[in-house]
Amino acid sequence: MLTLRRRKRLEEGSDDPKEKWNSVTTPFLIRLPYGKGVFFNRQADKMFFKRLREDINFAKQSDPAARSKFEIWLTYSGVHALSRHRVAHFFYKIHLKLLARMISQTTKFFTGIEIHPAAKIASGVFIDHGAGVVIGETAEVEKGVIIYQGVTLGGTGKETGKRRHPVVKTGAIISCGAKVLGGITVGEHAKIGAGSVVLKDVPPYATVVGIPGRVVRINGEKIDEKDENKDIIVEEICSLRKRIDELEQKLTKGGKQ
Repeated sequence: MLTLRRRKRLEEGSDDPKEKWNSVTTPFLIRLPYGKGVFFNRQADKMFFKRLREDINFAKQSDPAARSKFEIWLTYSGVHALSRHRVAHFFYKIHLKLLARMISQTTKFFTGIEIHPAAKIASGVFIDHGAGVVIGETAEVEKGVIIYQGVTLGGTGKETGKRRHPVVKTGAIISCGAKVLGGITVGEHAKIGAGSVVLKDVPPYATVVGIPGRVVRINGEKIDEKDENKDIIVEEICSLRKRIDELEQKLTKGGKQ
């Protein structure tokens, strides 16, 4: 509860009594020094609850075990992690990065899901079960994506810059234990099989399985293994020719010297 003095101090910023009282009682209201004057984010409240509703609705649609929306809101760790992430992401954007990291770490402790505060995640995403899910700093997840337990949207450790983690497009499904690594793109409505390690872009409506991940279906039609082997052979030949050219150049330079 706010003291009368504190309430009066908050109310001084507006002439409308109703507006003043709403500014005090609105949940998740954030009033912080930022730029010029005071950052006063009432609109964030509406967006927060709108996105929470979309997450719950999509979870109800995607999980046949869900009996009610109230049960989802109360017990689903994926929904809890996403709602907390949006708070952390907000703080990260206004340069309160330490606070954002603290929120993300407490979320990891309570849910087992680690999402970097800078990651961009749309509303209407479902993290099922959730334990062991890791989503990196520059990852982007679009609407309608389903992520199962043990999934990593991470980096390879070799990339630098603004794009080190995957972009997962609308409607994609990433099954349990899959690792999607690097600044790659998983296309719309693609499916990543359980335990797969994906290091290359995935076409839309494709199904990828294995280590390393390979496309086995596109639009539900099976890919001919012979064609796939031909592509691998062509890649190997191109790589060998490139290597031969480099060696020839070195030998030519050595002969001139």
